[in-house]
Amino acid sequence: MADTELAPAGMRLRPDPGARLLAGGTVLMGGSPGRVLRLTPSGARQVAGWWRGAALPGNPGARALARRLLDAGIAHPVADGLPAATAAEVTVVIPVRDRPAELARCLAGLRDLPAVIVVDDGSRDPAAVAEVAAAAGARLLRRPASGGPGAARNAGLAAADTPLVAFLDSDCVPAPGWLDRLLPHFADPAVGAVAPRIVPDSAGPTWLARYEGASSTLDMGARPGIVRPRSRVPYVPGAALLVRRAAAGAGFAEDMPVGEDVDFVWRLAASGWRVRYEPAGSMPHQHRVRPRPWLARRREYGTSAAALELRHPGDVRPLYLSAWTASAWLAAAAGRPGAAAVVTGAGIALLARRLARVTGERWPLARTAWLLAARLAGGGTLAAARPAGSAISRAWWPAALPAALALPRLRLPLAALALAPPLLDWLDRRPPLDPARYLAARLLDDVAYGLGVWQGCARHRTIRPLLPLVTGPRLRPWPAPGRGRG
Repeated sequence: MADTELAPAGMRLRPDPGARLLAGGTVLMGGSPGRVLRLTPSGARQVAGWWRGAALPGNPGARALARRLLDAGIAHPVADGLPAATAAEVTVVIPVRDRPAELARCLAGLRDLPAVIVVDDGSRDPAAVAEVAAAAGARLLRRPASGGPGAARNAGLAAADTPLVAFLDSDCVPAPGWLDRLLPHFADPAVGAVAPRIVPDSAGPTWLARYEGASSTLDMGARPGIVRPRSRVPYVPGAALLVRRAAAGAGFAEDMPVGEDVDFVWRLAASGWRVRYEPAGSMPHQHRVRPRPWLARRREYGTSAAALELRHPGDVRPLYLSAWTASAWLAAAAGRPGAAAVVTGAGIALLARRLARVTGERWPLARTAWLLAARLAGGGTLAAARPAGSAISRAWWPAALPAALALPRLRLPLAALALAPPLLDWLDRRPPLDPARYLAARLLDDVAYGLGVWQGCARHRTIRPLLPLVTGPRLRPWPAPGRGRG
């Protein structure tokens, strides 16, 4: 078995907050997307020990099980105590086009690092960029014409000769010790990249600054995770990304003006490398907080959806539903709540029967299987209202708005679905912003992004990023060894 298929001996694991041990510890549920595993008695004892803080043994079987838990998102690594790389093994690459003041702030936080490369991507005032780089002792690479962030990062990657390369955008403001929580992850030979949490550099006084501080698209939240499409952490931004040079391959797509960082991370995961999100490490960032550039940037992000969907089919859709959930919601929308309840009940029963084979219970008296099925199928059907509302306000609003104007009976349900996600987000985050202004900012955010999605679809002549993806009723299998995607 290849070394990358085994979690490193000596590593400790911590359970994801959503992981649950059931049936006396012999059934494990969790991960993203959700999975259910029946443990052998030996596996159950080992998992219980890991949850208490025991280190992984040298036993290949135990290390293979730990790898599966890590890949599923049921467990997360605690890399403390493992041999960690040092800052001397890192080259920092900063792509920049003009913005000398932001570059100076970024470089000020990197003075203790021996290898820093600034890539000037066709600045209109190259002398200003050169002066800032020279003052900080950074190496400067000059591109005579702008090729975009992907080309600039690739130029820095080609010039780096260290095992690790940290890509930082010029509007990052590194603080002392910013690498400390990221470097230990590379003790795992399967890890190809690690991203910190992007946080605002300072609390802004305006309502938009407060919204960005609480709900920036660069901030992937407070929970760690493995990064892959259609999971709880589906991507990480390239604003701050630490990469194993051997995993980087050809680097970033130079023909993508935006979304090249998402494509890069997804290609790493598809090739078998693990990409981890580590919010215990943070990177302060100077967010856009003026309305016009903020809206323009959100629209630009939306234009990448079509290009990403064409490169990664099925991974950039506005909504993902099981066939059972879709059928139940269609019945409810048609004014047949009884039929919706029957469909949901049938889905729960079929899933419970399949889960009984995993839990080892006798059908139909399979209490654990019934509880799991009710949570997964029944709870999933109810919870689908939130992503459906987000799809309406982000990708589908150009079609939903005329439909609501033309058909009065659709106005209330469409409005309720569109308003529910931002209000629930406000309740989850409790930002320093009242609900009305948070709701307005979120809807502006979604409208700008959705406009970009439609523009990208027109440019690439595809409607796939506008279509929901409905999957058949199946119990999601565990990922095959060596695969980083689920």
